[in-house]
Amino acid sequence: MAITKRLKRINELAAKAKKSELTADEKQEQQQLRKEYIASFRENLRQQIETTQLFDKKGKEITPDKVQRIQREKGWRKD
Repeated sequence: MAITKRLKRINELAAKAKKSELTADEKQEQQQLRKEYIASFRENLRQQIETTQLFDKKGKEITPDKVQRIQREKGWRKD
């Protein structure tokens, strides 16, 4: 399920929960959707961090060594 569809369904279930009680199936669906959304969010954030390079005001790269190592392993760096 796409992130936007997943998020829309999560919000629908949350709105319904405010108005009335969710069924057991809906509660289970809500938990599963939240779990999938969080996993997807974390993966996207990890990828964004791994592809980011940081520079100070003088133009010197200050990307953490761990991130540089990951970037080299994935072939994103040539140094």
